[in-house]
Amino acid sequence: MKRYTHLPQVVLGAAFGWSIPMAFAAVSESVPLSCWLMFLANILWAVAYDTQYAMVDRDDDVKIGIKSTAILFGQYDKLIIGILQIGVLALMAIIGELNGLGWGYYWSILVAGALFVYQQKLIATASVKPALKHL
Repeated sequence: MKRYTHLPQVVLGAAFGWSIPMAFAAVSESVPLSCWLMFLANILWAVAYDTQYAMVDRDDDVKIGIKSTAILFGQYDKLIIGILQIGVLALMAIIGELNGLGWGYYWSILVAGALFVYQQKLIATASVKPALKHL
């Protein structure tokens, strides 16, 4: 996909996340709204984390003609990753509300949010390569 589109991370997220509607259909014989919201959250999450990895190879990828969201997002990469991460958290909170999930679920969303903040601190440095060794 990297030779054809700047969005291989979206394809990755959709491929990884396709198990979500499959599991819902297999277990409950339906694919409710919360299923599709979880699928979308999975895509946003995959784009966010794989863009971070693609940032490391951006210069080399440009030289050899490989495409990625890191190249597409350019100077706005960190901002867009943050927006994607907020989107994941918001969608997961909506899923919790739709399904009447308890405080433990929302606590886990806060923990995920703290990890996203940590990731943002790591990628805020001028040189991403050393920072991403910690991910």
